[in-house]
Amino acid sequence: MDIIQHSIAVGKYLVSPLIRHQDDGGFAASVSIRSGHGSGMHDRVMRFTPRFASHAAALGYAIEQGMGWVRERAPVAPLALPCAA
Repeated sequence: MDIIQHSIAVGKYLVSPLIRHQDDGGFAASVSIRSGHGSGMHDRVMRFTPRFASHAAALGYAIEQGMGWVRERAPVAPLALPCAA
């Protein structure tokens, strides 16, 4: 089962971590970074190779990586606000 939660709006970006429970009991992490609207929308998805022992660890890693990507593109990013998923 895939779980998308804790989407975070940062300026023009929406950072959405995706955590997947693996058959071996571990967790895999991905993150979607969306910008734009309608036909001009762009969605970058990054999948990470590390496996995590807990959902919380995978979630933290995905958020950290997504926010790092946003910070590289917008060095003075506005305050991040959680979005209802």
